Amino acid sequence: MGIEQVNEGGVTILQVDGSLDGDGTQVLEEKVLSLLDGDTSCLLFDFSDLDYINSSGLRVLVLAYQRLKKSSGKVAICGVKDYIQEVFEVSGYDKIFSMFPSRNEALGGL
Repeated sequence: MGIEQVNEGGVTILQVDGSLDGDGTQVLEEKVLSLLDGDTSCLLFDFSDLDYINSSGLRVLVLAYQRLKKSSGKVAICGVKDYIQEVFEVSGYDKIFSMFPSRNEALGGL
């Protein structure tokens, strides 16, 4: 699992690739917490290259959502593959998070 951070137009983008489980989730959580403790108010998870996410990965997303919601911040997700989209739909998380087909559409919507 890899994470690349990019800042674009006031949005912090985390490009996550590989599988988001076990150790990868811990790395992502540490990254997200450090961003939230800083001045990040708009966070976009780009999952274009993500192949798998488990419940602990989803928990990190909810953590970011809850923390940013308190300060009127935003969390969005883009580029999810169809089978990962199903995980969001089954869990109801597609109703919580703003979901976009691509990074450009997400940046336009945020």
